[in-house]
Amino acid sequence: MLLVFCGTPRFAVPTLEKLVEAGHSVPLVVTQPDRPRGRGMEVAVSPVKEAALRLGIAVLQPGAIKNNVEFRDQLATIAPDAIIDAIIVVGYGRIIPQWMIDLPRLGNLNLHASLLPKYRGAAPIQWAIASGESVTGVTTMRIDAGLDTGDILLQREVAIGPEDTSETLGPKLASIGADLMVETLRGMDNGQVRPTLQDHAHATLAPILKKEDGRMDFSRSATDLFNRLRGFQPWPGAFTIFKGKALQVHRAQLRQHTVILTPGEIAVEGTRLFVGCAAGSGKGKDTATALELIDIQLEGKRRMTAQEFINGYRPQSGDHLGQ
Repeated sequence: MLLVFCGTPRFAVPTLEKLVEAGHSVPLVVTQPDRPRGRGMEVAVSPVKEAALRLGIAVLQPGAIKNNVEFRDQLATIAPDAIIDAIIVVGYGRIIPQWMIDLPRLGNLNLHASLLPKYRGAAPIQWAIASGESVTGVTTMRIDAGLDTGDILLQREVAIGPEDTSETLGPKLASIGADLMVETLRGMDNGQVRPTLQDHAHATLAPILKKEDGRMDFSRSATDLFNRLRGFQPWPGAFTIFKGKALQVHRAQLRQHTVILTPGEIAVEGTRLFVGCAAGSGKGKDTATALELIDIQLEGKRRMTAQEFINGYRPQSGDHLGQ
């Protein structure tokens, strides 16, 4: 098929590569403009742009697309003697306007990192883990005017492991999703894949993450905080306050502490550091009453183990985090 690919993050790269590998013609990739990143604020290209250049594909980087006449003309003239079969959209980061939805023969096809209608929005991987799901997946869908509300084409389930984070789960979903998009195009071409309406009554949202989402609220259960820590990697992570300074928690484990700690209360036991959380439901992992902090980082300092933190900053049992 003749395809245009729209995408920006690393999650989208396997799909672009698989489409080319499957023999589809992809004469154009559309991605976000280069932006300054990192401490040095050096201009960096998107992972999709890097992949497109490596594959020898032309790249466009419009700043806006809704009323961009020049961009519209460029898409319209990309194949003057042929009709674009589909526009493939994976994490592009722009709302697709109606003129673009109407342009290709099969419409705009999106790979979404959840089992729609669950976790519609910008951060489906992060929120699925943070919400304690044991299963998620990928969905190919036909884009419409709503937010992830279009007809479902194909889906694949993927298990979420107990130690999975958004950083470990993302590449798995990207790889499975890439194969699913190739399968979707093949099925649409031979008529075996038919769109299915979403059940909007079962929709849940996965909004874009904010810094405040990473703040540890010890009135939550230990399991809830542990899931949020896993889900919100690498940003905003999980953080709290220790004696007026920000404390980033990089790694923790669920524990059923011998002494019930009040929410936020610290227990120092030799080289180990525990913090109390609210009681859970009493089922499964929710029997945990505390988190053991494994790797932490005090504001302005390097990442360290709990033992290094105890030796260097002398926290005492009975101290509280979050204050």
